[in-house]
Amino acid sequence: MSLPPLDVPTHFTSFLAFDYGTKRTGVASGNRLLGQATPQATIKAEGDARFPLIAARIKEWQPDALVVGVPFHPDGAPHENTRLAQRFARQLRGRFNVQVYEVDERYSTTEALAGGAKDADAASACIILEQFLRQLS
Repeated sequence: MSLPPLDVPTHFTSFLAFDYGTKRTGVASGNRLLGQATPQATIKAEGDARFPLIAARIKEWQPDALVVGVPFHPDGAPHENTRLAQRFARQLRGRFNVQVYEVDERYSTTEALAGGAKDADAASACIILEQFLRQLS
C-alpha cells in the first residue's frame, strides 16, 4: 500500500529520526536527496536524561526537521506507547523549536530484527526515516 505524500517544504532536506523507547531511543540520520537513512548510536537514557544527548545530536547534524515513529496496534488503534511517543514528539518540538513529523511505525522493530539488525533501535529509526522519505512529495 502506498501512502499519500507528506506536505514537507522542499527546502527541508536533512532529517534525524527517532524510534522512541522508555529505556532506549534509536536514532538515524538521512536526507531527501538520497532517500536513505544511516543508523546512529542509540541513546541509552530514560526520561529527561535523554534530552541533552538529543541536543548534542541536533547540534552535530543540524537537521531541517525531526521524525518520530509512533506505534499503533495492528488494527491502527492507539495504545500506551502511542501516547508516550506522541508526548516525546511534542517535547522535541517544545525543547528544540524544530518541526517534528510523526510516522506510523507499526512493525519497524519486527522488520529490523528480521533483517538481522545488531542494534534494533537504530535499525528501526532507519526504517522509520526511510518510510518518511518515501512519502515526501
